[in-house]
Amino acid sequence: MSTTTVRAGRRTVEVHRPGKVLFPADGFTKADLVDYHRAIAPHMVPHLRGRPLMLERLPDGLDGPRFMQKDTPEHYPDWVRRAELPKEGGTVTHTVCDNTATLVHLSDQACVTLHRWQAKADRPGHPDRMVFDLDPAEDDFEPVRRTARLLGELLGELRLPSVLMTTGSRGLHVVVPLSRRHAFDEVREFAKDTADLLAASHPDRLTTEARKAARGDRLYLDVQRNGYAQTAVAPYSVRAREGAPVATPISWDQLDDPEVTARRWNITDAAEQAAADPWAGALRHGRSLGPARRRLDALRRDGSVG
Repeated sequence: MSTTTVRAGRRTVEVHRPGKVLFPADGFTKADLVDYHRAIAPHMVPHLRGRPLMLERLPDGLDGPRFMQKDTPEHYPDWVRRAELPKEGGTVTHTVCDNTATLVHLSDQACVTLHRWQAKADRPGHPDRMVFDLDPAEDDFEPVRRTARLLGELLGELRLPSVLMTTGSRGLHVVVPLSRRHAFDEVREFAKDTADLLAASHPDRLTTEARKAARGDRLYLDVQRNGYAQTAVAPYSVRAREGAPVATPISWDQLDDPEVTARRWNITDAAEQAAADPWAGALRHGRSLGPARRRLDALRRDGSVG
């Protein structure tokens, strides 16, 4: 079994079977994933630092089995940070990625996709992100584009800043920075009420119905990721799909670009998009939901938006 070493920040990390093909249709190997993560680390690690992760691993690539890993294996290096957090009936020891070396080690473990909590490990019950997942009924980005605009306008009325990220799959995430004053239940209720209001104003196009069979051809406004221990794909994470697409932050101006779709970027060019800093510090100052809740309740009494 071939092994090589790569420099990652202050550490040298072993990479086993670097020539292992993870994306057969494209020929991308484990070494390609490592190279991508080393290049994207300055942009990606800040979105991971301090957060519990769920890891999507594909030891034999897209053609083999895949599994979701919550608990950190004992054989991980001692310099990989862990966070032991409560769950019903016990605890889970999550991996936390605070540096480039950890990101490279996860690449070596064939961790293709990193899914992160909306809270940090130091205050796991109080999220600093609220996420709306825009999930279209078909693989068509135009309804996603339209809905993102509608949701952005509604959040603007609530005076909540928001940013956009392609998921690397079919849709978009609309992300709102929070102050960590509110617990998950309050955040999820706020997100649900916001989504319900928007869906009620456009019932032929939007739904918050969790049952797939009941959605028809409407876009699903998913707010389920705003719960304790729930995760969402991390910014700049590679998705386990042909083409190695990347979940990529974009600016609101880019939403109008017809070339921008959910899978516009992959491991060959996502770093170029990251260098443009599309979010440009928009997440630095989290908001309290108190004033926004009062505005939202007033809009709900009126019955419609947009």
